[in-house]
Amino acid sequence: MKYKLAIIGCGRISIKHVEACISNSNIIQISAFCDIDIQKAKNKSELLSSRTGDILKPVYKNYQKMIKELNPDIVSIATESGKHAEIAVNCLNLGCHVICEKPMALSTKDADEINKVAKKNKKKIAICFQNRFNPPVKKLRSALEAKKFGKLIYGTIQVRWNRNDDYYRKASWRGTWEMDGGALMNQCIHGIDLLQWMLGEDATRVWALTRRFLKPIEAEDFGTAIIEFKNGAVGIIEGSVDVYPQNLSETLSIFGEKGSVVIGGIAINKIENWNFESDVFLENLKKNSLSSNEEKQTIYGFGHIPLFKNFVESIEFDREPLISGESGRKSLEIVLAAYKSQKTGLPVTLPCDFSTLEMKNYFS
Repeated sequence: MKYKLAIIGCGRISIKHVEACISNSNIIQISAFCDIDIQKAKNKSELLSSRTGDILKPVYKNYQKMIKELNPDIVSIATESGKHAEIAVNCLNLGCHVICEKPMALSTKDADEINKVAKKNKKKIAICFQNRFNPPVKKLRSALEAKKFGKLIYGTIQVRWNRNDDYYRKASWRGTWEMDGGALMNQCIHGIDLLQWMLGEDATRVWALTRRFLKPIEAEDFGTAIIEFKNGAVGIIEGSVDVYPQNLSETLSIFGEKGSVVIGGIAINKIENWNFESDVFLENLKKNSLSSNEEKQTIYGFGHIPLFKNFVESIEFDREPLISGESGRKSLEIVLAAYKSQKTGLPVTLPCDFSTLEMKNYFS
């Protein structure tokens, strides 16, 4: 069976949704494109046709009209972050399963509403934290599930990237509290998702410090935080878009009493350290490393392909996708707790109720 999928939002990231559907063409068929800028929708329809030889797909400016006329099984949402929640709720109520770009919302209230509506309508929702499907990350997760680390001690995520002024000028919503957030919410949330996934998914307290050093935005261009987890482990976040002159690295490190793993590269795509006490489990670094071509293929969104496949399988077999709405909420809450900690000057205990809108004018 092929599932009909419609793409809502045809900007920069939507190409990864198109590629994921093409690569999963045995189970997914794109049925339409929607964007308030109709030319962007037409461009994606033409791109799909040129890549597959298929006929041009219908384009819409109104996604609700599109759903009512075409009745797609799945919608994928690739709009500005601040529009994710409203669109997701409406699509779920219209009977669609939903794949949503990160972050799923910009407030804990909206995230909870999405999950509530999905459950009420018995529909699936997945959040695009596609780096969980990076081959080195999958190896790390296997080691964790095999309990090779022993007692988890701490982990770090370091995002040392650059976003120049032109990046923000090209899309006025970027870096705003209403539609985006800053470095932690936009660039670092992928790594924060991996960090909390590895350290237990049970964050209990967040202490944070953020700054707007250089960028022409409302929100932060640098953030750091300490996360306490229920199991006693500690997570450390360092995120910047001010690194000169270009992206340097994104590194996830996990340390336990019997093992240490560091995954680096430009975007958590290269094993840099792999050490475990158990000789049976121990694989040398060379064996674990990917070829240079494989490393390149894991950077910037190739994980959408297995993510879309995993989502379709979750529908077919009636199980939760790897990154469900409930799972996707966890990293969002950590970022929002970091913002609240910055605003109050105090550590924030989870669960926490907060919105990026509560940071409005903070750096003014």
